[in-house]
Amino acid sequence: MTITHLVTHSGGFHADELLSSVILTRLFPEAELVRTRDKTWITPTENRIIYDVGGDFDAAAQIFDHHQRPNPLREDGQPYSSFGLIWAQYGRDYLRAMDVPEKDVEAIHASFDRGFVLPVDLVDNGAVNTSEAGPLFSGMTLPVLLESLKTVFDDREEGADDRAFMAALPVARAFVEAQIKRKAAKFRAEAMVMTAIEAAGEGRVLELPMGMPFRAGVEKAGADHLLFVIHPRGDDWALTTIRVGDDTFDNRADLPAAWAGLTDAALEAASGVAGAKFCHNGRFIAVAASREAVLKMAEIAVTEALAE
Repeated sequence: MTITHLVTHSGGFHADELLSSVILTRLFPEAELVRTRDKTWITPTENRIIYDVGGDFDAAAQIFDHHQRPNPLREDGQPYSSFGLIWAQYGRDYLRAMDVPEKDVEAIHASFDRGFVLPVDLVDNGAVNTSEAGPLFSGMTLPVLLESLKTVFDDREEGADDRAFMAALPVARAFVEAQIKRKAAKFRAEAMVMTAIEAAGEGRVLELPMGMPFRAGVEKAGADHLLFVIHPRGDDWALTTIRVGDDTFDNRADLPAAWAGLTDAALEAASGVAGAKFCHNGRFIAVAASREAVLKMAEIAVTEALAE
């Protein structure tokens, strides 16, 4: 079976069918995207996928609307938009098309659904109110920003809505692909962190081959003994702390108070380490000129942390 047409409604657009189009146009790049409410187009056939229009949800028939009653719901009772329906059906294939390793597909599919797709579904269905974020942020949610790319009310030039939709599509694609790439990168980083934790043994300092997200891997491994992380950073080496959670700036241990805000000769004098170059005033990162120097700084930081 060949999909020749991707069909959604004409007129103004919302984030859900725009983001659905991101998924479908990657999977079916040769298919023509048709925006219409013509009943002959929004009637299912085997060579078309219909979404956000048509008054029915039937994955087998390739129609994915959510405006009908009863409307399609997730297992927990939260409503789907067309984006959620399309992601549930085609998201895994989309991830494979994005070269996500098969071993990570299910986890990334669930994570993206929870953190990206579900909020779009809820906003589209009016299940959450973006104004609750406060006047400063209510206009900055992704659905609102994407929908701001629609034509203005008095632009009635023929084809204006379709042109606006097609212009908005690469913008929406950039957000989706960036999120997927970052999630896939976190899984790659986690594997590298696990290897580094094994190498560190019972040591208090984790050495990584480059800067990367590391806390998820540290927590997954149960490596509660680790206090600091070092890694190369360009021509220098960085020494960083490990936060205790996502929603806090508290660390397992801070860098020495005597180093705070110092640079170069002043930091070398305070630390006693030749090659010490910088310590942030917040005491969560320091920089040294070499691996040898950063290891010495890490050793001092560990000794002070354990003495407190």
